[in-house]
Amino acid sequence: MLDLNGIINVLKPSAMTSHDVVSFLRKTLDMKKIGHTGTLDPNACGVLPICIGKSTKIIEYIQHKNKKYRAEVTLGYSTDTQDKYGRVLETSKNNVSNDEIINVVNSFKGKINQLPPMYSALKKDGKRLYELAREGKTIERNTREIFIETIDILSINKNKIMMDVICSKGTYIRTLCNDIGERLGTFAHMSFLERLSVGDFNLSDSYTLEEIVVKKSNNDMSFILPLDNALKFMGSIYLDKMFYKHISNGLNMRAKRLGISDFILNTEYKIYCNNDFIGIGIFALKNDEIVLKMDKVLV
Repeated sequence: MLDLNGIINVLKPSAMTSHDVVSFLRKTLDMKKIGHTGTLDPNACGVLPICIGKSTKIIEYIQHKNKKYRAEVTLGYSTDTQDKYGRVLETSKNNVSNDEIINVVNSFKGKINQLPPMYSALKKDGKRLYELAREGKTIERNTREIFIETIDILSINKNKIMMDVICSKGTYIRTLCNDIGERLGTFAHMSFLERLSVGDFNLSDSYTLEEIVVKKSNNDMSFILPLDNALKFMGSIYLDKMFYKHISNGLNMRAKRLGISDFILNTEYKIYCNNDFIGIGIFALKNDEIVLKMDKVLV
């Protein structure tokens, strides 16, 4: 079994679940410790960062980064899954103008409350909502506050709207498409979805599963990115090598002893020592002294 640590920017194919991708790579790389950073719809394609080895400890940091999607909204009918693969629920022949579409789509920018769909991986009493939905059950759900940073309409072609969306964690693009239709006084569903980015991971830098298999067979592991590659948004602190043992063991260290003064309290930093990325640390006040606390040790 290989001892690998890092992140793989996978281009997930459609008709494959995020869990399927994890299982495929677990076998391909002969890895036990592996996980994805946030479910992407089975019928969607695009960026799916996969963490292997010690990098699974930083999944939470990647999950919270904004995501960018390209989606197509088809007006005219809604489905139970809110995408084109579901059962048709409602139809409408209402015509809406391009101006109406532009105004309604733009009205979803900013903080909004969204009701998670029944066909989702959320759990209720230990059971996935999509499992309950397949049993014909609908349960009460609470709305969740999400943030739509941008919606850019790329084209409007008869009843089809192509748009790019940058949004927060927890946003359901299927539901956004459905809600756009309702606000337009008609019905709608998501007919296409591609994830263009997750934080700093972009589609242009991603690898297909086929490419990963070929590289692995050639002993080329360049598709595995260093752990700290996913944490570019964090500041960096570099410590003298004399502190390596203490820091790598996760011990609290006084900032004054470390000779560090340029930092912001209660802010996460990438910590480096002896040219190694040690992990994630936070400067905090403890007993009237500022100490560096290692939140995640990754060596």
